[in-house]
Amino acid sequence: MNFFETLYHEVIGFLGMGELVNMFRSGDYSRLLTLQGILGAISPFIPLLLIIEIIRSAAYKKFKVEDYKVPFLIYVFNRFVSRFISIAAVAFCIGLFEKYAPIKTSFTWYWLIYGYIIWEFSHFIYHFLAHKVRILWCLHSTHHAPQTMNLSVTYTHFFLEAPYADVIRTSICILAGVNPPLLFFIMFIDGTWGAFIHVGENIMKDGRMGFLNRIILTPSHHRVHHARNPLYMDTNFCNLLNIWDKAFGTFENEHKEMPVEYGITRPMNANSFIDVNFGEFGALWHDIRKAPGFKNKLLYLIMPPGWSHTGDHKTAKVVRQQYLQTHNKPL
Repeated sequence: MNFFETLYHEVIGFLGMGELVNMFRSGDYSRLLTLQGILGAISPFIPLLLIIEIIRSAAYKKFKVEDYKVPFLIYVFNRFVSRFISIAAVAFCIGLFEKYAPIKTSFTWYWLIYGYIIWEFSHFIYHFLAHKVRILWCLHSTHHAPQTMNLSVTYTHFFLEAPYADVIRTSICILAGVNPPLLFFIMFIDGTWGAFIHVGENIMKDGRMGFLNRIILTPSHHRVHHARNPLYMDTNFCNLLNIWDKAFGTFENEHKEMPVEYGITRPMNANSFIDVNFGEFGALWHDIRKAPGFKNKLLYLIMPPGWSHTGDHKTAKVVRQQYLQTHNKPL
């Protein structure tokens, strides 16, 4: 396979157009009547929306290479590393836990509702831990490093985060009886919506989406999740259904009087591939080295980001409480 053929397959893979290309070549469009064919036809939606987003940015002279450079480099790197580890992790968890499921589900609408509620719970657990356990935050912080919001951010992940996330989410779902075909369908829905909620203001200025803002998690809610504003930090962990955020008290709406400030609180170079991917590991190592005693060194690994052995904590919870007290808002 020569270079140009490899490049062609990579572009088709990125655009999610493999299924459509195969149908066009064969002339057999009957697959559009199947679930796999329908999913294949929908797959190009996010990549094409990203291209439209970039074109609109250029047309309005708002395009900045630095907003897309690091996400692109991370996507290319993960394309050859992360996806293989993640696929293996999902397969391993299914094989390990499926036999222990107390109930068996089928591919029906009512089990889809059940399965999605369980999936959203598993996503909440993974996402909450990624913000509350320092070593896991090191994996997740890459996704929060961009200081602007656009669809390329959905591709900005540390290469080991997807396997970690899939182990948590797949294990919970399989143990709860969500069968693999139903799980894969839910993953497709979740992945598509999870990408869409990163849409930038260039495409969707107001991400609230009208009445939907009261029912599901919209781009507005996810912009809040990516914020470093004290009031917004560590909120809106769900992806589509906001039931678990509301149940556990981590739900927060976007406030018009408080524009979102994207990024993480640590001073960093958001245009550096190395800093975006490994900067948090460096900061963690610095804290571990200066910490007295084995216990404190261990606590830096498992306590929330901002925890300090000196007691001068700067965790999201502490920063939020201080903000609310300062501004005379109820805790």
